[in-house]
Amino acid sequence: MRIVVDKREKNSGIPELLKQSGVFVDFATLKVGDYIVFNNVAIERKTVSDLLSSFYDGRLFIQCSQLVKHFSSPLLIVEGNIMEDLKTESTRSFRSYDQKIQLVYDSLITVVLDFKIPLVHTPNIEHTTNFLIAIANKLSRKYSYGPLLRKIRKQTSEQIQQLSVLSSLPGVGGMFAVKMLREFNTPKRALNASAAELAKIPGFGTARAQRIRKILDNTYEDVDQESQKTLLEHLK
Repeated sequence: MRIVVDKREKNSGIPELLKQSGVFVDFATLKVGDYIVFNNVAIERKTVSDLLSSFYDGRLFIQCSQLVKHFSSPLLIVEGNIMEDLKTESTRSFRSYDQKIQLVYDSLITVVLDFKIPLVHTPNIEHTTNFLIAIANKLSRKYSYGPLLRKIRKQTSEQIQQLSVLSSLPGVGGMFAVKMLREFNTPKRALNASAAELAKIPGFGTARAQRIRKILDNTYEDVDQESQKTLLEHLK
């Protein structure tokens, strides 16, 4: 049995567990996914903390777009105890525990409903390893192997930055940032779009569009040094 593993997963502990179970591990720099267990099945693995981080910076939805574009059967593994891990998760620490829980749920709902990517939850690396072996074993018994690697053009850091700019707007997030770029092609055009133009984006709505225009169009009111320090703390 052979599984292709992204080089960045080397220190996760999973490759060693796979080898101990008799799996041939082939390391590669994967442009899409973390594990390829069959020629049409790529798996993205995220810890709870990584899931939140990728949601904040827009990576999650780029990764999902690439998964569904290049693989007919992509999967997302979320590893860990969501309720417990969020208590120690420090990304954007100014957010409350309840806000973090809601962001995790929002991101997972988008993955499952909008991208149609099945979600698998595992409590730790041992269970993740066992799942990878089980799915690779099942597929290898049912189908004949084809080439596991294929040529894929990777998304650039510039695209991630573009999504990050738009996803920081109120009520936007990663998925609507993708929709805005698809509609207007560049962040500049998206930011200059009228409320009426923004509201035409599927699911965007008039209220969200008007709120964004208000944020972008209203004059910034300067504050004293102490208030400014408080504002800057929220950006960390």
